[in-house]
Amino acid sequence: MASEGARSTALILLVLNLILYFIVIVIASWAINHGIQRSRETASVLSIPARIFPIYFPMGNVATGFFVILSLLAGVVGFTTSLTGLNNVFQWNLANLNSAAFSSLASFSLTHLALGLACKEIQLGYTDPNLRTLETITIIVSGTQMFSTCAIHAGVENLIGQIRTRGGRV
Repeated sequence: MASEGARSTALILLVLNLILYFIVIVIASWAINHGIQRSRETASVLSIPARIFPIYFPMGNVATGFFVILSLLAGVVGFTTSLTGLNNVFQWNLANLNSAAFSSLASFSLTHLALGLACKEIQLGYTDPNLRTLETITIIVSGTQMFSTCAIHAGVENLIGQIRTRGGRV
């Protein structure tokens, strides 16, 4: 009975994460494209250390480049993890849940790295409204990814408990 609660919670959170990670991918891709298109004219007047980085972000602050690239990476990994996690949770056996648990933990780590850079970006200030949207969605998706990871791990523990009570091997 408790296993079904963890399963339905994980499914709802994985679908929510799928949508949120897609939004992160779209906004971060736009920001990188905007940075590439405008970097030639804006970076030509900068001093040598700033010209070395191939993408200069004309909007935002000094943390913008790292934040946008890491949030795009976290978005792609999180989207893929959510998609495969949905398949694994639908099957709901120990091998698939362990796979979903590990991949959700990897996605959780990358998302929280992006969360740290989003907090730094907020602290430094002066960001574009699109970057503020990316920061907000990154903060929200980091929370939902944490709950999703906990729900999947709770499902693994419930399934292990059910196997042990039946006298089977784990």
